[in-house]
Amino acid sequence: MTDSHKHIIGLIFYPGMTLLDMVGPNQVFSALPGVQIHRIWKTLDPIKTDDGMVILPDTTFENCPPLDVICIGGGLEQMAVVDDPEVLDFFRKQGSTAKFITSVCGGSEFLAKAGLLQGYRAATHWAMREQLAKLGVEVGTERVVIDRNRITGGGVTAGIDFGLTIASILCGEEIAKIIQLLLEYNPAPPFDVGSPEKAGSELVNKAILFMQGMSSLAV
Repeated sequence: MTDSHKHIIGLIFYPGMTLLDMVGPNQVFSALPGVQIHRIWKTLDPIKTDDGMVILPDTTFENCPPLDVICIGGGLEQMAVVDDPEVLDFFRKQGSTAKFITSVCGGSEFLAKAGLLQGYRAATHWAMREQLAKLGVEVGTERVVIDRNRITGGGVTAGIDFGLTIASILCGEEIAKIIQLLLEYNPAPPFDVGSPEKAGSELVNKAILFMQGMSSLAV
């Protein structure tokens, strides 16, 4: 594959995001042949994520090339950014030409507010399903939802499933399977409570209170 045929992938990073939303897909994409990955924000200044880690973007909105895949994740502090006109305008501009418009976790809210999910079905974090539905989006509960060229992942760890799905679309199933094996992505969680349907209402309510406490500490 020549440089002229590279898939150009743009991952949007922002202050207060959940790092794993994008680190999972980034890890998968970095193993793909013939891809160019841009980690994008308004500036190249360090970004502090909602878990306290700091990352450096390498591309700004201004110098970002047209993207084949555009993706954004969610975060405990996304409400401070999700209505930012500059962010939404960037999505509208890139979304008008991108081959695939995508998100992980609460990132689907950005796409919806940019007008990119009207008439589409999408996934999000379980705690954001009601909010996404209020924005006129048909909400799916799968780990990854594919609706034409909109591909969206559920909460946080679903980013790896999402990344492998995109890998299969861009480079074929065999390449995606090889990457999954190299990452030894073979989930065997110690507890079978990874979705609200499995966890039950009591644990879900406790998780919501816990998350609200985390959000207040992050502000």
